[in-house]
Amino acid sequence: MTKLLEVAGVEKDFGGVRAADCLSLSLAEGEMLCLIGPNGCGKTTLFNLITGALKPDAGTIRFAGTDLRGREPWQIARLGMLRKFQVPGIYEELPVAENLIVALVGSGSAGGDEGEGRLDELLALAGLSDKRGLPAGSLAHGEKQWLEIAMVLARRPRLLLLDEPTNGMTAAETAATVALIRDLHGRFGCAVLVIEHDMGFVRDLGCPVALMVRGKIVRRGSYAELQDDPLVREAYLGTPEPEPVG
Repeated sequence: MTKLLEVAGVEKDFGGVRAADCLSLSLAEGEMLCLIGPNGCGKTTLFNLITGALKPDAGTIRFAGTDLRGREPWQIARLGMLRKFQVPGIYEELPVAENLIVALVGSGSAGGDEGEGRLDELLALAGLSDKRGLPAGSLAHGEKQWLEIAMVLARRPRLLLLDEPTNGMTAAETAATVALIRDLHGRFGCAVLVIEHDMGFVRDLGCPVALMVRGKIVRRGSYAELQDDPLVREAYLGTPEPEPVG
């Protein structure tokens, strides 16, 4: 498969802390990968590096064959790499449908039959067809997250970055988010890179998983493979308590 994202030997220091330590990661066109790891291991720093919010001290980052050195975040976004942050970035005072129209205008596909069709498709994908006229600020927390994911999809990304998309969600909302991400991945064919702490969500998503520890990727495989790996259990999942004696 053709490589879409290539991170090779990237380093980033913050004073005496090395947040990225000869970090390497690749993602193919249309691939989905879940990135896990303990707090402070460098997951968000990785997102900031590949989106241009931070500049690496060393190493290279390429997206769709383009070297990202010296490029600003907006230039990288125009290449087709789009990010959803933990906190929903929606226009709460606008109706749900108008939030999506704003995103469609930015993609150049608003208006006409095609624009209406895409609007209806995105509303249905997010499960918000019956709430299209409601102020976005009146939505439940999970619904706000789904609306923003739909807004990002309106821009037709080649790579969608999701930073803890289930943060603060109920169990039912988390299950619905799993279905949403799997649906959009299959329907739109974009690559997806997800940072997540909820291991139930990671398991249900059913995609390959990479473990990050101290600024580097140390394991990559299926959920079952990583679940049984001693290093993963020690670094992230935790080791079982010893049985009491006597």
